[in-house]
Amino acid sequence: MSLRIALNESLKQAMRGREELATSVLRLILAALKDRDIAERGKGREGGLSDEEIVGLLQSMVKQRRESIKMYEQGHRPELAGKEASEIEIIEGFLPRQMGDDEIRAVVESTIAEVEATALKDIGKVMAILRERHPGTMDFAKASAVAKAALSA
Repeated sequence: MSLRIALNESLKQAMRGREELATSVLRLILAALKDRDIAERGKGREGGLSDEEIVGLLQSMVKQRRESIKMYEQGHRPELAGKEASEIEIIEGFLPRQMGDDEIRAVVESTIAEVEATALKDIGKVMAILRERHPGTMDFAKASAVAKAALSA
């Protein structure tokens, strides 16, 4: 089942179950998705966003909420930070499982060995392969830090 269908089905279930927060978050996701679909149609793409692109959209929504949580905590607004954290939980339910730090380290090290990278100048090749092979499941900021540490040692 595609991610788009899963989101629509979840919205229906949330509405039936009278889950206000889930309904609100799912409506926001679907509205953002529709906006992006319309923007893509303007560029000549009729099919809408792929599941990979939807995952990217969801990841950016999570990132925005994490930034909001920091701001709310600095502003001493724990109730708003809690609401944002609850929204993150709902959004993350649609994201693929993220790799842990140990998994990232192992994959980065094997990729470095595979492309025979020896210096920091090779990091571009390593990151390109990681982005191609692990979209949506790897935190590329962490992967980049691991790669830099391995290549500069």
